[in-house]
Amino acid sequence: MVSPNHSIAIVGAGITGLTAAFRLRQRGLPVTVYEASDRVGGVIRSVREDGYLAEFGPNSVLDISPVIRALIKDLDLESHRIYSDPAAENRYLVRWRRPVLMPASPPGFLTCKLFSWSAKLALLREPFLPKAPADREESVADFVLRRLNREWLDYAINPMIAGIFAGDPARLSVLHGFPKLHALEQRYGSLIKGQILGAKERKRKGEVSKQEAPKVSFDEGLQVLTDTLGERLGDALCLSRPVRLIARDPQSGWRVETGMGAGRHRAVLLAAPAYRLSEIAVEGGSGLDLTPLGEIHYPPVASVVLGYRREDVTHPLDGFGVLVPEVERYRILGTLFSSSLFPNRAPAGHVALTSYVGGMRAPDLARRSEDELVALTDEDLRELLGVRGRPTFRHVMVYPRAIPQYVLGYGRFKDHMDRLESDLPGLFFAGHYRNGISLADSILAGDDVARRIAERAGMPAASEIQTR
Repeated sequence: MVSPNHSIAIVGAGITGLTAAFRLRQRGLPVTVYEASDRVGGVIRSVREDGYLAEFGPNSVLDISPVIRALIKDLDLESHRIYSDPAAENRYLVRWRRPVLMPASPPGFLTCKLFSWSAKLALLREPFLPKAPADREESVADFVLRRLNREWLDYAINPMIAGIFAGDPARLSVLHGFPKLHALEQRYGSLIKGQILGAKERKRKGEVSKQEAPKVSFDEGLQVLTDTLGERLGDALCLSRPVRLIARDPQSGWRVETGMGAGRHRAVLLAAPAYRLSEIAVEGGSGLDLTPLGEIHYPPVASVVLGYRREDVTHPLDGFGVLVPEVERYRILGTLFSSSLFPNRAPAGHVALTSYVGGMRAPDLARRSEDELVALTDEDLRELLGVRGRPTFRHVMVYPRAIPQYVLGYGRFKDHMDRLESDLPGLFFAGHYRNGISLADSILAGDDVARRIAERAGMPAASEIQTR
């Protein structure tokens, strides 16, 4: 391991910490990555078994920014990158106890049978409604009820929130959970106007909206990305090294203590989950306290991957997957058609379906036994997708604390981190608890915080260095 005396300490070897470490090394800054577990990647884990490829956590990354494409290129992973099948873009929504094809664009909602005429009229009325005061913090539910109506909340937004956050729209904050949505209303006065006019700005920046972004994975799953980052970092990684204490050091800047000794560092990046950070003791510096981060709520979520013979599933599986509104009273939150999205996810003549259970909607369901989770998922899929026969493959992963919830009032956590960064030079925060919960958000956060650290250290910008 490089001498840590002048290195940047990174706590957490999930995708944010790995990306930041890789980018800092490119800039010539030594890093030391402390990871509590015995592997890198956090929730990203891909398992190849019996001809199936099961993803434990995320199933893809949205290619929304040149930053993501640059990372894949710099890691020499372009030959391993795969895009989702263009024929698998259909999205289904459960209504009337069956999957109904969702329109691909706002105009399509005006002609589809999925929504009533009152919902369609609400969509037509939306561009003419006044925007809310900029300083008002609303829940997602209140925001949708104000700009659209109850039907949109129950049958579009509720299942979308379950699919993204495993969350509850009545508790999630628009300002913090969906800041771009909040900004659209404030800037353009309308969501529909914002989607149209905002597209020009995204094109200028080389960015793509999450709704239109290509979905990316790798030939052996997303773990290819995190494993490659880990390999590039080599002996800078300190696995099975949970951090117990961080302290300001008058001489070197920061001291990081684990159960196997201490290292002195010029800066510290905290990129582990918030509940892990809250367990770290701190010394030195007025107001240096990480315990408030322990109040960030992470509900449990179970990922249930089931395989079936193709002939035993009557649904065409011609799309991304199906989302389930809470009012439809199923146990699963939704299902991805994994083997339709990417090749080699199931053996020939078979399909792989990835379903999610629990979240804020039904946390107790996620805590059930593996057999119970398989049984309830299989039962829902039999009714929704016309599944017959027994599963030919099963893989269950339960995350007791899965996704941070950006609830109303979440700004106090962000303000606390902003204040610590301002008052304590050399301390940085980045990760899904601060910068957005998607895999793409985490990669962008890692890249951005590496730039901020390098600027403080007086290192060149990314455009001034040559990638290795």
